[in-house]
Amino acid sequence: MGVFTYDDEVTSTIAPARLFKAFVLDADNLIPKIAPEAAKNTETVEGNGGPGTIRKITFPDGKYVKQRLDSIDHDNFSYSHSLIGGYVLSPEVEKISHETKFVASPSGGSIVKTTTKFYAVGDFQVDEAKAKEGKEKATGLFKLVEGFLHANPDAYN
Repeated sequence: MGVFTYDDEVTSTIAPARLFKAFVLDADNLIPKIAPEAAKNTETVEGNGGPGTIRKITFPDGKYVKQRLDSIDHDNFSYSHSLIGGYVLSPEVEKISHETKFVASPSGGSIVKTTTKFYAVGDFQVDEAKAKEGKEKATGLFKLVEGFLHANPDAYN
């Protein structure tokens, strides 16, 4: 099995605690409200919300992904999850894992650091263009959440 890894950073003027609350802890409620084109609904398939919980996220076109929460650290504003099923995976890709940490920036906002790992089966090579496309979608969603927080300064305090 090969592992294709890439790191990414996004900056924000929003403090880490607010971003973490909105983008991680309340994503199931917030995302369908502010970006109905990004997620139709989310349902818990297994678990109680902690590590090991599996959620099914359904998109407006009927496609879905299954996501497992691997870890969450409320004190350090970090979490990791893996995409373990659904349309983003193929027989050649076992899972896609994301480790994300919201860190305070010197300017008072945040630096969001993400490491993504594609677990390929055999000698399969991950298509970097598709990986970039997924990254762009995630960044777009992040910017929508950030915009919501700017427009609603009392939310998630």
